[in-house]
Parts: sequence; structure tokens; C-alpha cells
Amino acid sequence: MTHHTAEHHDPAMNECIDNCTRCHAICLETINYCLGKGGRHAEPQHIGLMGVCADICATSADAMLRGVSAHTATCGACAEICRQCAESCAAMGDDPEMQRCADMCRRCAGSCQRMASGA
Repeated sequence: MTHHTAEHHDPAMNECIDNCTRCHAICLETINYCLGKGGRHAEPQHIGLMGVCADICATSADAMLRGVSAHTATCGACAEICRQCAESCAAMGDDPEMQRCADMCRRCAGSCQRMASGA
């Protein structure tokens, strides 16, 4: 079973856990893509931001899965970092891999913002 959600969580939280888990994976995949591509794709600031985004997504998913109220703090940070990562990826131009990462980061930012605000 690869689904990381739990039945005792509400649907919005399950969606957020899923988005965080997917965003974590896509950011890691995109780091490898960027390092292989080189040039501005491989700039340390961009690679570092994607790494931090992957980390905070994993941490936010873990906090929600553990059922701790601190998930509002991790989700708030995750929403902000995902927004920054989406902007950095989108700035790479018309590159389908970068747009895929930017889109996932935006989706994760939205669900994390809702979790952070208690909605």
C-alpha cells in the first residue's frame, strides 16, 4: 500500500498529506534533472531551495500523520517555501519538467495554507 493517508484524518488533511508526499518526491526528482541539465538549472540557490522544499514537505506530512498540533506551524512554513520553490522553477522558462515541479509546489502550497489556517 503506497497511500500515506489515514482513515482517522479528515479529507482535507489527507489531501494535504498526499500533496506533501508527492511534492517531496517531485522536488527530489527535479533536483536530479536540474543537476543533469546544468547551467542555471544547477545554480546552488535553486537546487538548495528545491532541497529545502522537499524536506519541509516531508516534515509537514510527518507532523500531520503523527497527529500533532504543530502541523499548523510546519504547514505554514511549507506553504511559503513551496511558493518560493514554484517561482524558482517557473522562472526556468518553458521546460516541462520545471513546470511540473512548479505546479506541484503550487498545489501543495494551497493545501498547506489551508491546514495552517485551520480551515
